[in-house]
Amino acid sequence: MTTKLKSGETILFIGDSITDCGRRNQFAPLGNGYVKMFADLLTIRESAKRITVINKGISGNVVTQLRDRWTDDMMRHKPDWLSVKIGINDVHRTLFGNPEPVPPELYAATYDDILARTVKRLPKCRILLIDPFYISNETVPGTRRHVVLEMLPKYIATVHKLAKRYKTRLVKTHDMFQKLLKHHDADTFCPEPVHPNLTGHLAIANAVYDALCR
Repeated sequence: MTTKLKSGETILFIGDSITDCGRRNQFAPLGNGYVKMFADLLTIRESAKRITVINKGISGNVVTQLRDRWTDDMMRHKPDWLSVKIGINDVHRTLFGNPEPVPPELYAATYDDILARTVKRLPKCRILLIDPFYISNETVPGTRRHVVLEMLPKYIATVHKLAKRYKTRLVKTHDMFQKLLKHHDADTFCPEPVHPNLTGHLAIANAVYDALCR
């Protein structure tokens, strides 16, 4: 099974720290996370193809910051394929007193806006949306992790609705990790619930690869 990407095409990944993974400093240009691992999978499994992979993740970003840099960091590259992963910082800002929160309604409207702009300007660009995840099974009400897990589904639902609206591919990373947590503890994939370790990033990269095969 191989991806639908064709030789000579470009795929651009954009998002927050989970996408960034040091791509702007010691691990330039692709970082050392799922984007680099996806590129490595292409090299190993589809070695005859010449695919350009671009990483435009920026640590700490929320969806409004993606909107603010969308023209410079995404549109100008005119990619054939686009992958977007954003949301967990939006949840944290909204829950924990950040002066610039991104509540679910703003998240949905802003995400919709950037996708609408993309479809209008780049109608041939094929899109993959990756929903936000939180690697925890915390069940005690009032704890920080449980509060995040209670809020997160509102953001995940937006991503799933937009995937249907714009007929994009979709990777359900939160469901994926929740299934994995039935067999392994959280530290197998993540030193804390937000930032995956190499095993967690490999799980994402593999899910992205599979999604692009369909």
